[in-house]
Order: sequence, then structure tokens, then C-alpha cells
Amino acid sequence: MDVKDVLQFTDTLFFSETGKHIDRLQETILKGTLDGQKYTEIAEEEHCTEGHVRNVASELWQILSNALDQEVNKSNFRRTLQRSNLSIRSSPFTNVSNVNFCNNSNIKDSEVMNNRSPASPSNLEKTPTQPHLDLSDAPKIFTFYDRTSELTTLKQWILDEDTRLLAILGIVGIGKTALAVNLVEQIKHEFDFIIWRSLATSPPLSILQTNIIQFLRRGDAPVSAPEEKATTGGLSLVDYLQKYRCLLILDDVQMVNSSGQLAGNYQPGYEDYGTLFRQVGELSHNSCLLLLSSEKPREIAALEGKNQPIRSLQLNGLGAGAREILREKGLAEDENWSELIEQYRGNPLWLKIVATMIQDLFNGNISELLSDDTLFLGDLESLLDQPFNRLSEPEKQVMSSLASETAPVSIAKLRENMQLSRSRQRCVAVSQLLKIMQSLGRRSLIEKIQEGDRTFFTLGPVLKEYVKQTCCCQVSSTSNLD
Repeated sequence: MDVKDVLQFTDTLFFSETGKHIDRLQETILKGTLDGQKYTEIAEEEHCTEGHVRNVASELWQILSNALDQEVNKSNFRRTLQRSNLSIRSSPFTNVSNVNFCNNSNIKDSEVMNNRSPASPSNLEKTPTQPHLDLSDAPKIFTFYDRTSELTTLKQWILDEDTRLLAILGIVGIGKTALAVNLVEQIKHEFDFIIWRSLATSPPLSILQTNIIQFLRRGDAPVSAPEEKATTGGLSLVDYLQKYRCLLILDDVQMVNSSGQLAGNYQPGYEDYGTLFRQVGELSHNSCLLLLSSEKPREIAALEGKNQPIRSLQLNGLGAGAREILREKGLAEDENWSELIEQYRGNPLWLKIVATMIQDLFNGNISELLSDDTLFLGDLESLLDQPFNRLSEPEKQVMSSLASETAPVSIAKLRENMQLSRSRQRCVAVSQLLKIMQSLGRRSLIEKIQEGDRTFFTLGPVLKEYVKQTCCCQVSSTSNLD
């Protein structure tokens, strides 16, 4: 899309509503929006505050919305121009993408205003956004528990801050998929294409990309010859992410990583997933790749930042919102609900499993379960087998040591308890221990507690009980981590 033509057309719309032309700052906002700039970057370029830029932009979008009789904002500006099939029938035209712009500089704005036809901007027929959806891999979510703050954060990152690469992280059962399904429902009309794919079967990236591109091609307008890639015979996945505003969700991303190694190491032959993630995070486009994973991808860890278009959301338990689960399960003694929620860390799936058992065995009376010092796992054991079996042996050793602790410990205390060598090799062992703790953190398996300027680590009650009961973790905590 030619920026000069876009500015000329936008100026015509603006003049038709206000009788004034767009000024320098408004022009910079339009250019910056087309270039994918954030308001902070525009403010820095114009030597003014971000708040001032936002106020001017808000007024600009409102005026354009009135002129086009449909909502226009920063996130949908380019798409609105492309999808509306606009035209001004006053004289010769130049076609840019799907937008026809008048390029006769001799025609005065007043003439355009006084010669409006049914096809002129103020009388345009609205073209509602109807995204092409492929959610065949997305599960059906029948009950969704309160995640208002998380949804608000995700929508802000995607729609307002143009986040290109985003990960929702958390331990099994915490609700990553349910959150993503509800997010899609709330923002689906902001995108041209929405595609959900599961990586549970560890598909090679080449097969996954081919499958996605086939869907994109079916919903794509005919591609002109100059746009076709001579080397590939068509557009690549990244090309489509740049050509359209797409929301691509990849679930179970941890399944393309290797088992038995520290978090973030790809299976042999799957390293190209990391290349794709980096490209999506670094290249300029208006799409978003959303990753759902129990392990933080190394590209997210390396590239994310407050002022970067790469973010991650660590999903924690529901807290008081989990009471709805216990209410649905018909549990009595609501005065004990908080203790049960705390023990199972507000994990929705874990609470459903234990609540079912309480109903089956104790007629819904929680106190009978809480009177026993042993934490009930039941079906949770098989649920936790998958993430635990993916651990490296050194990680299992550290988990075993943490499970034996009665209170949170510092890394120094943990190192002491594991009786690491005091020889010259000690530095290597310490370095390895730090890597292991970082890896366990990226897998959402350890809890970090901050007390003043000191940091302590522990396992949640469920994981602690699971590790104690798991025979494969009966390894000596004095083993050499190297």
C-alpha cells in the first residue's frame, strides 16, 4: 500500500468531516501506524509525550470512524482500508491494494465535498469483518472460570501494543487452553484469519506450515504474479502473516522439545520452530503468533521485554475464583474451601479431580479428606507423569531434594544439602545447578518466594507429594549433577 496515497485519501476524509487538513502530528501517527510503530516511538520521534500522542490519535480515529461510518482504530486502520473497497468517483483514480485513491491534484477538496455520490466516503456501505476461522484443533470449553484480569492483559498486548509473539505458560491443568479459547472469541473480529493448531503429535514444521498455508490460500484473494515467490511457487507462512492480520495459535508447544534435557532444547530436526518464532518476533507485521506451552520457549525468554513486541503470561491458580468449581461439584463445608484451594494451588483441573473424589468417597465433606496428613493425588498422578517424565535426570534429582525439604530453601542451602564437591569442579557444579533451577522455573515446576533481598525455592504441596511417591525419583541427592 502506497503511503502517499493513503495520506492523501485520509486527508480527504478528514477534510470532509472537519473542513481542515491533517496536521504534522496526525500525519506522523498515520505513517507510524502503517509502519507498526508504537505510540511511545511516535512520541519520541515528535518530541512530545505519549499521552499527547494518544489523545491526538484518539480524536483522529474518531473522525475517520465518523467519515467511514465504521469503527477505525490503530489496530484495524490498515485492514479497514484494505477491506472496505473504497472509491471516490470524481476523476482519474489510482488503485492501491483494495483502496482506490484520487490522484488528480487539481481537484479541490471543496469539489469532492460538493459532489458526493452514493459511493463517496460518507455514504460507503460497511463491509463487516468476517474472519476466516479454522479452529478444528481447538477444544470445546463448556465452563470458563474467572480470568478477567488475564484476558484484559492479553487483549491490551495484542490489540493496543501490537504484540507479535506471545506465550501463555503454566503447569498442566492450569487453564492455558481455556483462556486462549475465550480470548479468541473476544477478539476474533480484529483479524482476517484465525487458525488453531495443536502440536501434541509433534508435527514437523514443514508439514504444519503446508497445512496452514493451504487454509490461508483457500481464504485468500487471488495472488498476483509479482507477489508469487519464484523459489517456492507461492507465499510462505511469514509472508501471509505480513500480508494479512492473522492470529495463529499453537497449542502444546512443549511437545516439539526434547525429553530428558533441560527446558528449551528442541528435538533433533525441530530447530526450525525456533527460527519461525524468532522471525515472527523480529519481523514487522500486524499478526500475532500465540504459543500455549508448559515450557517457556527459549526464543521468548531471550527476546521478551516490556517495550518489545514479544511477551509471555505466566498463568497461576484461580484463587477465590476456584470456589465456583467446588460449588459446581456440590461440596459441603464451604468454610474449608480456601484450604483445599490453597493445597491444590487453585489449579482448575486438579480441583475438579479432587472434588470428584471427595464427592464419591466422602459425600462431599472436605473435612474428612483434610483430616488425613497425606495429600490425595489419585488421577493427578497420571496427569503429572507427562511433564515429570520429560525432565532430565539432574532436574529429577533437584526436585527430589526440594521435596525432602520442610521449608523453602535458598540455592546456597540447596547446594549444601546436595553435598556438591568442594574441589575445583565445584564451580562447574554450581553453574549446572543454576541452569537446572532456571529450567525447572521455565517448566512452572518450582515456586519462588521473595523475602526482602533473598530468594527461596520450594515445591507446591501436590508436586511435593507426587515426587515423594514417584519411584523414578528415588535417586540419591548426592549424585554428581554433571
